[in-house]
Amino acid sequence: MQTYQKTNDFNEIVNGRRSIKEYDPTVKISHEEMSEIIAQASKAPSSINMQPWRFLVIDSEQGKATLAPLSRFNKDKVMSSSAVIAVFADLNNFEHAEEIYGKAVELGYMPEEVKEFQLNAFKPVYEKMSYEEMKDTIMLDAGLVSMQLMLVARAYGYDTNPIGGYEKDQIAEAYGLEKERYLPVMLITIGKAINEGFQSYRLPVETTTKWR
Repeated sequence: MQTYQKTNDFNEIVNGRRSIKEYDPTVKISHEEMSEIIAQASKAPSSINMQPWRFLVIDSEQGKATLAPLSRFNKDKVMSSSAVIAVFADLNNFEHAEEIYGKAVELGYMPEEVKEFQLNAFKPVYEKMSYEEMKDTIMLDAGLVSMQLMLVARAYGYDTNPIGGYEKDQIAEAYGLEKERYLPVMLITIGKAINEGFQSYRLPVETTTKWR
């Protein structure tokens, strides 16, 4: 599989990013490279480091065929992309707490007593958290990782487009996931654009920002 020129030029990554509508369908991203992109994206901030994001990479013909009728007016970009990454937020994210904090101790990131203190402090909070509170927390984290994933993809020489227009009430079940556990966040198409895409106007800082 062909790979593309990587860049560490942050200005190019940010200012060159476009929401791409049409991709080169001959370009395929290997699972190895996709895993690297997801791993780097997963360095995004996360509330108490619970990392509630979950990714479903849809890159097979069968997987895309399942997604096509659910993607509404986004079918063309879905079908021409190298892959579509469905981002979910896991309501049961705390079940990985012991692994996350235990590995942090093993790697020397924190002492055992800090791990025990933090887990004992956080566990009752998460157990008592309402559905809406948990949803707000994990959707924020999933949004952060999604933006980071798009920037990382750009650094790897690929292009992306975030999609909110799809059948969110059907996406989990369509791929055998627990609908009550995994909340759909967005779809991210990824691949190599066949053109540079369109620039868009952004409101000036004077309009969006207040100083006190």
